Amino acid sequence: MAKAQRRYGTEDVEHYDRPRRHTRPRTKDRPSYDDADLGRVITVDRGRFTLVMDEAPEVEVWAVKARPLGRKGVVVGDRVKVVGDTSGAEGALARIVELEPRETVLRRTADDDDPVERVVVANADQLVIVTAIADPEPRTGFIDRALVAAYEAGIDPLLCITKADLADPESLVSVYRSLGVPWVVTQRGGDMSALQAELEGRTSVLLGHSGVGKSTLVNAIVPDAGREVGHVNAVTGRGRHTSTSALMLRLPDDAGWIVDTPGIRTFGLAHVEPERLIVSFPDLQEATAECPRGCTHAAEEPECGLDAAVEAGDLDPERVASFRRLLEARSVPAYSL
Repeated sequence: MAKAQRRYGTEDVEHYDRPRRHTRPRTKDRPSYDDADLGRVITVDRGRFTLVMDEAPEVEVWAVKARPLGRKGVVVGDRVKVVGDTSGAEGALARIVELEPRETVLRRTADDDDPVERVVVANADQLVIVTAIADPEPRTGFIDRALVAAYEAGIDPLLCITKADLADPESLVSVYRSLGVPWVVTQRGGDMSALQAELEGRTSVLLGHSGVGKSTLVNAIVPDAGREVGHVNAVTGRGRHTSTSALMLRLPDDAGWIVDTPGIRTFGLAHVEPERLIVSFPDLQEATAECPRGCTHAAEEPECGLDAAVEAGDLDPERVASFRRLLEARSVPAYSL
């Protein structure tokens, strides 16, 4: 009988795995992968990962996770070490063997009672909260929750208001001006230079409800993206999901990256501790130095330093009220947005 063909080669981590019980380990040496290729995950589809390699950024590579990674999640934006065939040729399949440390992680939960965190994207440094000024109407509850998630993750927020040809965006901008949230305004077929300037040199993730125009923005900024564009239901006021999975795209002239995400209708914050939010507002945090232990800095706290600072004229009351609105967003049920 012919000798059975080996399932794994020496370049595969499975070759070094300890066999099942009652057998002798093949080797105690473990691979270091110092020479493994580095790549970036740009999309995930049913257990297969599409990567762009550092050494060949114009080549897309298909890969699967190596068995020792187990249930460790690999998401869009992750930096990974890869072995195997990274040529990108038809039928080629590489293997992800290690996950590089993440610089940032944007998380959400399905609702506020869900203990399971879902990583939206890794290694982003800017969250672009996309909202239409009309058709559909803006939902400040969702924007507030997205801001909380951005601050908790250490990611800079940017409010992108679309469809400005339908209504005046000032009413929405005024809600967030006191928080210091930067914003850009776009309209159908209009100039995108302001948004492009904010995206340049950054890794940005676009987040918003269905129908607000995320895919339209992506197609305008990355002309060959080819993202499907949907429409808003005239009865429900909700958009139809067109993007079914997150996709990371390189900006023209290698000016940065953007991640287009599927439209979402809920954004749970079960993973966010409300008392951590104050860290993202240094001026407010300084005013809470004398707060009693356990103070959440909410409006109902009897001896909060924020109230004393407002009374003394050291803080803008509108800014404190806006901050407390973000605190309240954590306790408002996600399904009501």
